[in-house]
Amino acid sequence: MALFERNPSRRPSSSYSTATFVVFVALVLVGVWMLTSSTFTPASLPSESKSQTDEPISETESIVTSEEQPVVVPTNTQQEDTNTDTNTESSSNETENKKGDGNESENKKENGNESENKMENGNESESENGNDSDEQNVPQKVTEKSDEKIEEENSSKPSEDTKGGNESKDDTENKPSEDTKGENGTPKFDDENGKTEGGELVTPGEGTQELISQNKTSETESGSESSTKRIVERGPEQNTSNDENNNSKNDKGFSTETTTSENQLEPNSGIETVEKELTLEQNNTDTPTKESFPNGAQSELLNETSTQNGTFSTQAAESKNQKEMQSTSGNKKGNKNDAIAVTWKLCNTTAGTDYIPCLDNEVAIKKLRTTGHYEHRERHCPDEAPTCLVPLPEGYKRSIEWPHSRDKIWYHNVPHTLLADVKGHQNWVKVSGEYLSFPGGGTQFKNGALHYIDNIEESFPDIAWGKKARVVLDVGCGVASFGGFLFDRDVLTMSFAPKDEHEAQVQFALERGIPAISAVMGTKRLPYPSLSFDVIHCARCRVPWHVDGGMLLLELNRLLRPGGYFVWSATPVYQKLPEDVEIWEAMSELMKAMCWKMVTKKKDTLNMVGLAIYQKPSDNKCYEQRKENSPPMCQGSDDPNAAWNISLKACMHKLPVDPNVRGSKWPEQWPKRAVKAPYWLNESQTGVYGKPAPKDFEADYVHWKHVVSNSYINGMGIDWSHIRNVMDMRAVYGGFAAVLKDMKVWVMNVVPIDSPDTLPVIYERGLFGMYHNWCESFNTYPRSYDLLHADHLFSRIKKKCNILPLMAEVDRMLRPEGKLIVRDTSETINEIESIAKSLKYEVRMTYTKEKEGLLCVQKTMWRPTEVETSTAPLS
Repeated sequence: MALFERNPSRRPSSSYSTATFVVFVALVLVGVWMLTSSTFTPASLPSESKSQTDEPISETESIVTSEEQPVVVPTNTQQEDTNTDTNTESSSNETENKKGDGNESENKKENGNESENKMENGNESESENGNDSDEQNVPQKVTEKSDEKIEEENSSKPSEDTKGGNESKDDTENKPSEDTKGENGTPKFDDENGKTEGGELVTPGEGTQELISQNKTSETESGSESSTKRIVERGPEQNTSNDENNNSKNDKGFSTETTTSENQLEPNSGIETVEKELTLEQNNTDTPTKESFPNGAQSELLNETSTQNGTFSTQAAESKNQKEMQSTSGNKKGNKNDAIAVTWKLCNTTAGTDYIPCLDNEVAIKKLRTTGHYEHRERHCPDEAPTCLVPLPEGYKRSIEWPHSRDKIWYHNVPHTLLADVKGHQNWVKVSGEYLSFPGGGTQFKNGALHYIDNIEESFPDIAWGKKARVVLDVGCGVASFGGFLFDRDVLTMSFAPKDEHEAQVQFALERGIPAISAVMGTKRLPYPSLSFDVIHCARCRVPWHVDGGMLLLELNRLLRPGGYFVWSATPVYQKLPEDVEIWEAMSELMKAMCWKMVTKKKDTLNMVGLAIYQKPSDNKCYEQRKENSPPMCQGSDDPNAAWNISLKACMHKLPVDPNVRGSKWPEQWPKRAVKAPYWLNESQTGVYGKPAPKDFEADYVHWKHVVSNSYINGMGIDWSHIRNVMDMRAVYGGFAAVLKDMKVWVMNVVPIDSPDTLPVIYERGLFGMYHNWCESFNTYPRSYDLLHADHLFSRIKKKCNILPLMAEVDRMLRPEGKLIVRDTSETINEIESIAKSLKYEVRMTYTKEKEGLLCVQKTMWRPTEVETSTAPLS
């Protein structure tokens, strides 16, 4: 201490000596520090092409061991006691990172510490970035090397610019850098231009897919117009992680967790647990669920060329056992190139704007020997399917949106007033200026359908609208107000009525946004599977149920689920006129013989009409105890599920007794039944896609859930507020419709007669549909549907008939501004696009990759000016 004390009596020379001593000591300390620090020499990895000292060291690479002296730890040096496998993974990962742009510091800032990155993301897939070099596949032991050895090894290796191996220089230059990649190696995008953060447009490649919209007027979700739209979808290798834990999104709205649009699909459905189970189950399979287009393993769901019937039969095979197959005159295989040079003309028919080819075949109808059983109201398809276009009514406008359409429609869209004149006092339909209005009444419920619907449930609470009773068949529906207001009770109704003197009743229903088809109970079975409907309803439907041995009522018996209900609201129930009394007695005797039990009979004091509710038996006990076999039981060879062009028989089929067979139990209550595989699908059955049937069902649902939310809702510029009437032209399990169940739409699920007969599955899950042969016209009015969906349908149809008439049928069914979505082979997609362009459709989006494709087109108001020369309907 005395050495540094001030003493004024000391001479200046002693101060200089002290200062010299202090400087000397400081220089010694500096020399010691420099000598010490020089011992920390970084050792480079063998795979590096240049010295570590050439690269700047980021702040995150310094580990401070004391306040005075930071010790710099090289990022490429591993601790000696680290496991060799871990070192190999880290060095391999670091090698890939260095290939992005050569700047380790920037990579470190983006990806963080190597070991932390490994802990977060796990082992990277080898296929993610390709096999960049042999070094990635050879384990490397990290050791410290002297400066001389490092320099010798670096000089013997090629630099990054001239590196060989499995990656050329061009490939390296074209490959996106690590700076532009996300967590899983996918390119990052800005929100507006579909570009990487580096400014490069993304091209389709491994791990990404590009969907290009060509619609010049497509509306985006924000309402703005866009001429093109790029959509990037994750490749299969990027979906291997558990979806529940993967919360990453890209900037185009594709999320690996539940998106906003998915929440819109199923709000408050009460089945989140079931869906999570299905999703988790799907994650354990080989089929990824986050894509909306076929790629890799998911092609097993989308590449329909490899599908099979599995355990399911086909409607064609089932019907063939009942009668000889229908004439194959309509099944002529056409030339796929015919569509390219087609010249469209307007149809020249008596039906005009309301033309239904298989119901308006006047030549065939005139040749009928009798019409006593409504044969003239049944299907009589022309030998050659028409390729003309149906004209638009003068003054046609885009349909009013649901739910307002239930109450009114544009008069010029369906310019018919006969029903307003005849049924106006019953509140069917009224003319109101430029609108046709629908007060919600009917012959038996003049004071409104809702009161009538509530009265039914009050009379018999077990019917439980929207829970136990979900799928209803409404016979002789009129303008379908009954089915239209059952939507308020969460009930789906298949309404039908004939195209007869009650002008345009089904057309009114469809224009209102209510499900309906034109059909009649005549000599043929209805195109539905057996044991399907929970409730069948007839409100004064004018059907002679008791004649011909009760044949028509026995057809309802075939369709009604065991334990299901028949609601009969007609004058014989409550009037005492001689004719009504006679019918009541005959019906009572017939229903007793059929073992139908009347559970209630009640008269509504407001409408002053009565109704009776009957219940079908759930087992065969009553059948076995009958004293007389009348109506007779059907023979064992009679297939109740055969429904395409099959003549009616006055007999009853036995009910299933095996608890594992369809019909032996009531389905789950709605909405759980929509997503849960039916109890009668078991592991021993092979599904359509080759998996055990329950797994097949679940995979189909999870697949369509992600396709709809990721592509159809977000990716095509479709304004779903304009969508109400939807048809799935090849429905399989009905997964597409099940996903849409909480949106304000209804879906007609069509199962082609030569496809696996999965329609019973669709009904079991609380949805509906029908069988059809797409080489013929569908039983609906023109301009019925807002959206048609065809999943690998056209490529199958063109094997048996020309797709040009089918496209004419698509045009007939679609409303102007309606959409057609096609998923099919690339070859077929190109054909459909060519035909759509000839129809002046707007191509909103088209995409093909490898052998699969996706197309979305929109119908316009365009109609040709030339009319067919023929003055007679096609026959």
